[in-house]
Amino acid sequence: MTVQRALFDRTGHLRDEQDVLDGLRSSADARVIVVRDGRARIQDGALVTVTPAEVDEDADWGLLGRHSDGGRLLLAAVGAEPDSIDAAPAETWLGVRDTGGMLDGESTELLVAAVTLASWLRDARFCQACGAETTLRQGGWSRRCETCAQDIFPRTDPAVIVAVESADGERLLLGANANWRGRMYSCFAGFVEAGESLETTVHREIEEEAGVLLDDVRYVSSQPWPYPRSLMIGFRATASDERPARPDGEEIIDVRWFTRDEIRSALNGDGPVGLPGPASIARTLIQAWCEERE
Repeated sequence: MTVQRALFDRTGHLRDEQDVLDGLRSSADARVIVVRDGRARIQDGALVTVTPAEVDEDADWGLLGRHSDGGRLLLAAVGAEPDSIDAAPAETWLGVRDTGGMLDGESTELLVAAVTLASWLRDARFCQACGAETTLRQGGWSRRCETCAQDIFPRTDPAVIVAVESADGERLLLGANANWRGRMYSCFAGFVEAGESLETTVHREIEEEAGVLLDDVRYVSSQPWPYPRSLMIGFRATASDERPARPDGEEIIDVRWFTRDEIRSALNGDGPVGLPGPASIARTLIQAWCEERE
């Protein structure tokens, strides 16, 4: 298995430097990725950055790290209301789902980190225990409640996502979520519950959502997903028996076994169903299965 290394330097060693954000905000060399309502500016297939002076004063700031070109990168999380930096057409503000392969690997990684941290910065201004206003620390990567003497950190929720294949490896089981109203089929996914291992979650989710028991579960890869702040942990699994497959009727309204020809056609946009977009690990899992026996 290939180990994926970070494509940009998060400069964690700088986060404890006193007044690091103030120093970088006053620097003419620093650049800023502005996030508004889970979206950032994209132009000509690239992330748009601005100078700190161009950002409104009520922004929440964070230190993203160092770009591969050596430049320091900041995050500014701004409110949903348009302001002076939002003069660009609305369609240039895109979220992770919208970019779908238009960005290079480093820019995609930066966008995910920026959107995830921005959401936390806006949501964690006040202590959940006592309601007191918190103080920003560690370059935007933690907050401190002086009343409770608690340190608060960005939260990541682990979730499994699973591509289930038949025992002979010739068919793939996908489900249609109720929110998609049957327009799209995807891998099965669910959050890890308290006290569960990842493997236990895989077995539980597939049995609950599709009625299928599994013989084999194999880890593939993971993907940070900022909706709202998840880590999607991808698996391949083999069904012990195809016959019991059925939707739970609540979250999943249909399940279906697909042949490789059907998956190949759907990946090309020719039906018989819609599949997840190229930005998601679900698409990666489905495509990898399809291409194994070209």
